[in-house]
Amino acid sequence: MKKIILLLILILLLSCNKSPEKINKSQPTPSKTSIVILGTIQDAGSPHIACTKDCCKDLFDKPDNTRQVVSLGVYDASTKKRFLFEATPDMPKQLNYLLQYGEQSDKKIPDGVFLTHAHIGHYTGLMYFGKEAMSADRVPVFAMPKMKDFLETNGPWSQLVSEKNIVINQLKDGESIQLSNDLKVTPYRVPHRDEYSETVGCHIQGPNKSALFIPDIDKWEKWEKSIIEEIKKVDYAFLDATFYDGVELNNRDISQIPHPFVIESIEKFKDLNKDDKRKIIFIHFNHTNPILNPNSSEAKNLIDKGFRIAKFQEVFEL
Repeated sequence: MKKIILLLILILLLSCNKSPEKINKSQPTPSKTSIVILGTIQDAGSPHIACTKDCCKDLFDKPDNTRQVVSLGVYDASTKKRFLFEATPDMPKQLNYLLQYGEQSDKKIPDGVFLTHAHIGHYTGLMYFGKEAMSADRVPVFAMPKMKDFLETNGPWSQLVSEKNIVINQLKDGESIQLSNDLKVTPYRVPHRDEYSETVGCHIQGPNKSALFIPDIDKWEKWEKSIIEEIKKVDYAFLDATFYDGVELNNRDISQIPHPFVIESIEKFKDLNKDDKRKIIFIHFNHTNPILNPNSSEAKNLIDKGFRIAKFQEVFEL
């Protein structure tokens, strides 16, 4: 009996001396090139500033940590590199998660940041690379010509360039950037409110599968490409689902913030076959969007019709 007790004590002591895990045990450690969803919410977050609606009021006192602003992370298993798609106001948490994802390393910065456009949820996270925060050294940033010019000629972003916290690599519409033998990214212009920059969607090609990422677009019909045909070409399509319909915003002129309503997308994609519908993962939800609640009738309707709703930290192998 004494031997058993001593053995149990020894096991307890050894377990107490183990170093803490860097990653939550529930987080997968991939051996394959993957996309991980780092955020699903529209630019201004959830809860939304000054919002007194039921969708926000409880979240100010009890924040939901899964409600991060829209971002994708890409892990390249062949090179162990990690790329961010969008630099959001939630980037510190998102980057921390991405840097721990996959094979462990001592990296503190991403191997690249792809920007889709100059709206607040998609680029303002670059501020964390600056001297008041990380004071990073030459983080590669990929941006379209107008986006590049905007960052280089307007403070405080221009300071990131002059201090060499970031180095901007210019993208061109329809031209691929080869990140490794197994990974390339192709930007495509899409119609959107382009006050300060162009807006792009990104085609992400992995070793086995590909994805389309369009978090913002005015309406599908305004795009010169056929969204139906583009969905058929890829394995995953992360698509703009800012608003479920026009009813949820009763204090703003919805015509001034055009996006394809989810109900419009459902109608547009209704004739796709089951496999193609399954490719569609709706993302970029406004704080008012009822499909943020998985128990809502709107969310259940979407799932019943064969589509998917993006989930924080969900993984998609490329």
